[in-house]
Parts: sequence; C-alpha cells; structure tokens
Amino acid sequence: MSEDAAVELPGRDFSKVSRLSLGIGLAGLLVGLAGLIWGASNGDNRPWMAWLLGFAFWMSVLVGMLLFIMISHIFDAGWSVIIRRQLEHMVSAFPWMGLIFAPLILTPWFFPEYAGMIWKWLSPEYVLPGGGVVGDDPLYIWKQGWLDRFWMTFRTVLYFGVFIGLAFGLRKHSFALDSDGQERHVRQMRVLSAIGVFAVGLSATFGAFDWFMSLEYHWFSTMFGVWFFAGAMRVAVAFTIVLCFVLSTKGWLAGIYKRAHRYDLGLLLLAFTVFWAYIAFSQMFLIYQANIPEETFWYNLRLYASDGSYNDWWWVGMSLVVFHFLVPFLFLIFYTTKVSVKALLGVSVAALVFHMVDLYYNILPAKVADATDPSRYDVTGFGVSVFDLSALIGMGGIVIWSFLRSARKAAPIPLRDPRILESIHHHE
Repeated sequence: MSEDAAVELPGRDFSKVSRLSLGIGLAGLLVGLAGLIWGASNGDNRPWMAWLLGFAFWMSVLVGMLLFIMISHIFDAGWSVIIRRQLEHMVSAFPWMGLIFAPLILTPWFFPEYAGMIWKWLSPEYVLPGGGVVGDDPLYIWKQGWLDRFWMTFRTVLYFGVFIGLAFGLRKHSFALDSDGQERHVRQMRVLSAIGVFAVGLSATFGAFDWFMSLEYHWFSTMFGVWFFAGAMRVAVAFTIVLCFVLSTKGWLAGIYKRAHRYDLGLLLLAFTVFWAYIAFSQMFLIYQANIPEETFWYNLRLYASDGSYNDWWWVGMSLVVFHFLVPFLFLIFYTTKVSVKALLGVSVAALVFHMVDLYYNILPAKVADATDPSRYDVTGFGVSVFDLSALIGMGGIVIWSFLRSARKAAPIPLRDPRILESIHHHE
C-alpha cells in the first residue's frame, strides 16, 4: 500500500479525533514553550524541567513499544500480531519527539547564556550549591570528555537516528506485506529486530544517562539505564492495554481484540512490574550497602530535609513502593484481574500515573543554592505545575495525532501476516 493511500477506518470518525489531538497538542506545546521563555527570563528552570518530564514520559512509552515490536518478531509471536500493528502506528511519532526535544538540545548552541537551565554542566559559570562553579569542579573536569556540548548533541542525534530508522524500517516492511504478501518482508523484519533490539537497548541506556542521570553529574549508577528500560516496557504495555481497550470499543479492533489478548498483556504487565521493582530496589540496596558518599547523596536528597527530617520526596518514594509495585503486584497475580476489562484497565491507568510519579522522583530533585548563604542548599520540592500538565498533554496530543495519521496509511490489522489467523483466533 502506498504512503499516500488512505484507509477508511471502521468505527467513529477518527479524522475529527485526529484534528482535535493535533489542536490540543499544539496548544499544550505553545504553553510549554511560553514557560521555557518565561523560565529563562526569570532564572527559573522549573518550566524547563516540566518539558523534560513530558518528553521522558512519552519517549519511554515509544521506546517500550519499539522494543515490544522487535521482541514479537524475534520470538515469532503469533498472539500479538493484531496488537503489533497498533504499536507500529504509535512509533511513527519518533520524528516528532525529536523535534520536541530540539529546544532543549539547541538552546546551549544558540543561547549559551541559558545553557545551564537543565544540564548545569553545560554552563561552566554555573554556581554550585555549597560554593564554586562547574568549570572548577574536579568531577566535571574528570568527566568533561563525556559531558560536552558537541558530543551530547551528536549522541542525541545518533539515538534518534536509531529509533527513527528502526521504526521506519519495521513499518515499511510491515505495510509492504499488506500489499504484496511476500515472505521476504517477514524475514527482513526479523533481521531488523534481531539487530535493532541491541541498538535500541544501548541507545535507550545511554540516552537515559545523557538526558536524565547527568542532571546530577556528580552521581552515577550503571543500573540507571536498566531502570529506564524496565519503566519503558512497563508503561508501554500499560498504554497498549488502554489503547486496545479504546480501539476494541470504539474502533477497528471491535470483535478482534479478545480476552486471551488481555490475559497475555496482563502477564507482561505483571512481569515488568516485578522487574521494575527488582531494579529499583537493587540500585538502592547496592548503593546503601556500599555507603559511598559520592553515591548515597542522591538518595539522601530524596529522603531528608536540611534539618534531618523526612522531606516531600520520602512520601513520593513510599507511594512508589506501595502503588507502583505492591498494589498492582497483588492485583495482577490473580487470573481474574488479567482477564477482567475493568480491573486490568484500572491497574494499567494506575501504572501510567505512577510511571510519571517515578519520573518525578528520578528527575526532579536537585540541590538549589541558598541565595543568602552559598555554603548551604535546599532540595527541589515535589509539586505539579501547569507547565507539567501542558507539556504532558501537548506531547501526548502530538503522539495520538501521529498514531491516527499513520493508521490511515495501512490496514487496521496486518491481513497478510502469516500468523494473522493465529492472532485472531488466539485463546488461553
């Protein structure tokens, strides 16, 4: 099927939904961009962090879905064929996410006076809490070969090249299979996936290091990339459950997406719930056990206020233990939760919400210099701003618009896939 061909989608008029999504997306991004300008003029980096948080959420959804597609091809999974097509439409949003990230990565080049709004190591004159500047910091000097404006930009372009290139290749062969039914497309998708799963894994890992872990460049953790992978897979499965529910009630998956599909997605959600908890706990436990100040301070920022009492982030961390692991785990271990529409949908929505909370916990806390006493510092508190919501909703609108735009270019399900009947008739 050609790129210009349009497919009539069964169900409601999705062209209206597409236009609405685009309008909401652009409006949210305009508010977010206004926040970037306001924050730069007032020396407040919180709107910039809001943009990064929104990017982190939607990027993790898309990275997880791209990995889901490739894993399905590698294992020749039959049950997920009808679901895989929906994810192929979703990953069409990678180029738009690259444009969304552009203001953050281009600011240090064109407006160097605002270079430290997010990554303080991009501004050697940035005054560090406790005194001194970044340019004189021994740890910055030691890591300067990696913490460099040019190489940061180069690596970011490389990461997006991997994501966009693999998404394009997999989509191209999947859609071409609809047109000619040639088996070579199946082999090509499997080869791309076998190579791409490593490329995406490395890109996501180093992307997490560059974009999120380097916010506090004194700290390091070799498990941070695995944390991002675990969260990305979990949120991708949760979003897929919600997406398939919508499409099975008001869209083109009505009568096709069945109980057995819900069950298998519920199993994956349970698996990555446990895996996320294992990685999060292991990172904390190993750092606690080693008790090295260069590592433990990262958790101390998320535990204690300057007077030694628990700060806001302690409560956020406890909420993740209870509501991001314990409660969904206790629900998902039961068969009835995984096959119940309402129960599985509720757990999935909760997973989406607390994935965002997890991103807040890992990205937002930072040392803030005390204006009256350079030797002292405070910790950024927990809070949700209007710019957080505008970035999250705006970027989400663009992703949904891209999904619906892509869905008009291919059949709702891959009818000529050799395992399509197995997926349609899938049972427990």
